[in-house]
Amino acid sequence: MNTSDSKLGRLAGLRRFAIAITILNILGHTFFGFEQSWAQPLVALATTYSLELLLELIDARAGGRAPRFAGGPRRFVDFLLPAHISGLAVAMLLYSNERLWPVIFAAAAAICSKFVLRAPLGRGTRHYFNPSNFGITITLLLFPWVGIAPPYHFTENLTGVGDWALPGIIIITGTFLNARLTHRLPLILAWLGGFAAQAVARNLLWDVNLSAALLPMTGVAFILYTFYMVTDPATTPEGRRAQVAFGLGVAFTYGLLLVFHIVFGLFFALTIVCALRGLGLHAWAWVEARAPRRDVSMNAGVPAVIREG
Repeated sequence: MNTSDSKLGRLAGLRRFAIAITILNILGHTFFGFEQSWAQPLVALATTYSLELLLELIDARAGGRAPRFAGGPRRFVDFLLPAHISGLAVAMLLYSNERLWPVIFAAAAAICSKFVLRAPLGRGTRHYFNPSNFGITITLLLFPWVGIAPPYHFTENLTGVGDWALPGIIIITGTFLNARLTHRLPLILAWLGGFAAQAVARNLLWDVNLSAALLPMTGVAFILYTFYMVTDPATTPEGRRAQVAFGLGVAFTYGLLLVFHIVFGLFFALTIVCALRGLGLHAWAWVEARAPRRDVSMNAGVPAVIREG
């Protein structure tokens, strides 16, 4: 798949994901049982939209180029899709009672990470942290009284067929999106296999109840994380082997965090692996800069967990 096809696939995936997360939030607040107030997604979106536009203007002026949102209404909307997704994800997953400023802080951290924390890749740079996951992680670390929305609120008001229908729809749509547009099925399979493996390992080594260790896989929150967060195409590698290494790395880190009784392991594990990949990209760029005459084919030696493809 060439670069142009990759960009088109990513844009198509962003459009579908933005629609899906918008519908999920509307249904969540009106029917499913979301416990946050309506004000929280609204202030999160106001924060992500305004910061994305402001920082892009600053970056464009510093680089002597036109802002990426210039060129018509469609281009403007497409530019704001990542900010839209990050804002709704942060508001949906964090729980800060009725306080709004922790949500604003998380949304701001998510967007700022895209412009500040970048690594060399190809001929330019790219952010290496999943924005919404990074914003959530920083907020959880700095404000211990802020938590994650309870997993049951995704299906609190659903009974009978609804308990199966919603996860089924998410799995079907998520599989289609990642198979046809983002091409992240190897990462998903590695993550799921790794998650099961770490559960079995903790059962054998530390006598953790196996059913309890595998139970998170049955929740809607885990399904959303699997298909829509850990697979972010902008912050995960392209190559199949690299994807497998990335997915296994997140699963291994999650299991290690649980061994040390660290909560919110899903979010922390993804942040840690993204950080390690970012450090790897910086390290490899430094190596290439020190040996400019080295054959381009040496790129094949980059560790799979940091390679883009």
